[in-house]
Amino acid sequence: MTSVLTNGAAISALQTLRSISSNLDTTQRMVSSGLRVGAAADNAAYWSISTTMRSDRMAISAVYDALGLGAAKVDTAYAGMSAVTDVLAEFKAKLIAAKENGVDKSKIQSELNQLKEQVLSIATSASFSGQNWLNTDIVDIYDSAVNRSSVVSSFVRASSGVSVKTMDIDLSRVSLFNSTGGGLLQADARDIRTIGGIRSLVSVSDPSNIGGDYTRYEGIDGSSGYMLPEWNAGSAGRVSLQFPDNTPLDFNVPGAEISFTITLDREASNPDGYSGVLGENQELPGPYNDGYTTTVTVTKADIDAYNPSLGGVISTNTQFAEVLNAKLYPLGASVAGNYTNASTGLHNPTLITITTLQQHGYGSHVEISAVTSSGVSTGGLKTDFDFGYRGSGLVLDFKPFIVHRDGKDEDGIDVSFTFSVNGASSQTYSFDRTYVNEVLGRDDGKVDTSENMAILLHSLLDDDWPDLVIEGSAGYVVIKSNPDVDRQWGSGTRIAFDSIRVSNEPRSTLNFLDIDIVQKADQIDTYIAYLETVTANVIDAAAMLGAVQTRMDLQSEFASRLSDSIGRGIGRLVDANMDEASTRLKALQTQQQLSIQSLSIANSNAEILTQLFR
Repeated sequence: MTSVLTNGAAISALQTLRSISSNLDTTQRMVSSGLRVGAAADNAAYWSISTTMRSDRMAISAVYDALGLGAAKVDTAYAGMSAVTDVLAEFKAKLIAAKENGVDKSKIQSELNQLKEQVLSIATSASFSGQNWLNTDIVDIYDSAVNRSSVVSSFVRASSGVSVKTMDIDLSRVSLFNSTGGGLLQADARDIRTIGGIRSLVSVSDPSNIGGDYTRYEGIDGSSGYMLPEWNAGSAGRVSLQFPDNTPLDFNVPGAEISFTITLDREASNPDGYSGVLGENQELPGPYNDGYTTTVTVTKADIDAYNPSLGGVISTNTQFAEVLNAKLYPLGASVAGNYTNASTGLHNPTLITITTLQQHGYGSHVEISAVTSSGVSTGGLKTDFDFGYRGSGLVLDFKPFIVHRDGKDEDGIDVSFTFSVNGASSQTYSFDRTYVNEVLGRDDGKVDTSENMAILLHSLLDDDWPDLVIEGSAGYVVIKSNPDVDRQWGSGTRIAFDSIRVSNEPRSTLNFLDIDIVQKADQIDTYIAYLETVTANVIDAAAMLGAVQTRMDLQSEFASRLSDSIGRGIGRLVDANMDEASTRLKALQTQQQLSIQSLSIANSNAEILTQLFR
């Protein structure tokens, strides 16, 4: 149908031309940009993914560059460490040469000084981009919060978000010299000393005569020797007498006898009158047991019962001790006279002791009184008493200490020990920096007062030893078995720390730069052993740096491959197929020409209608 109002053919041809032109524009953009998805309107999902991944690829490229910077730092540190290893080997050789008789130690020391300067020069020069891992300035090199140097290693996108991962270098394992100490060639300053008084220093060169457990100790203040655990042990009540040597006791005299009163195991509070904290350990609450008292008489019948061949005459202290022992042992006391003179190594002909067997209650007491004799001397017996000693208490001489950090171990240095009271089975305990901070509510690992030491010991010991009294005051810590529930006195009472171990001991206390074979010629063997230790530490540090080098090379290669993979992935999503696009472009251009011709034909039909009006 032909209409004067509407040219349907022209409209149809125009729509076709518009569609072809739109497709042509899209194809031309694809060909010119090389992208199938160049804007969000093209494909919102693919555009969003590609845009994000392009950003990630740029981040990974930055990581790759950062890895190159980090690798340069590691290479620099490794080169320095390797050079120092060679110098230390030569240094050790010089020390060994110095042991030869007749060598001029001053000349060797001059060479050693030059080698020390060379090591210091290497450490100072091993710097890249302003960072030096061999010569550091760290406030506390043992603090894992400040002794790390980080190198960017990767960029990660996860469901929880994005993050940049780093590789941490523990500088406490690499630094040769640190401004505040603690470098591989410096002394370890983490000295825990007496651990608040539970051990004490004995300055001896030969530990073979030390009884019990001990550990080698070198203090940062120059003190040295062996640390011994603190302990205390009680002793039974004992009195002594001097037998009259070369003056026999002849009981053949008519009416000859010796008489005395003996009291055993009477109780008292602090009977020896100790003052201060020592007196506190000897206190005993009332009421007090008066012990056992009886009168003892020695006659010729007792001598004959002991040994008839003596004929009633006592000539030596051992004979008199045996006679007394026969009388007193059934009562709860023992008598001995077989002692050696400490200065001569020979038998002591006069000394006799009377010791309680602690059979009358909890006390440990001996008292001789009302001594009389007839026809003979008293044989050395005289009025005397002794309450023995309560050993289930200990006074710790408190000194402040710090439980230091320990590199990667966030809990810090570990301290362990065993503890027992009155012969009970020992129990093992340990604490570290984290434990101290939790118990004392601190963040610095310090135990700075005797009161805090008492709190720490309570937290460790109370569960196993509920009857302990632990109190801190005036620089001391008193730890004792509670006398309200434990009245035992004398022999058998004991309190002891033992098997004390500290995780960073024995510590290195020498400084490489202080080695001097002229001033300390007797220390050459010590220096050689020290060089052996620090050389091993430097080799370990170099090995660690080598491992980091390998890891960073692998990470760099991975970052490069990952970047390429992401690039290919983006291409699959948004890149145009140029062969297909160029072919389509030619086809659309042809279609556009045909569409224009079709529109021209459709418009020419209007001329037929205009003829009707001529």
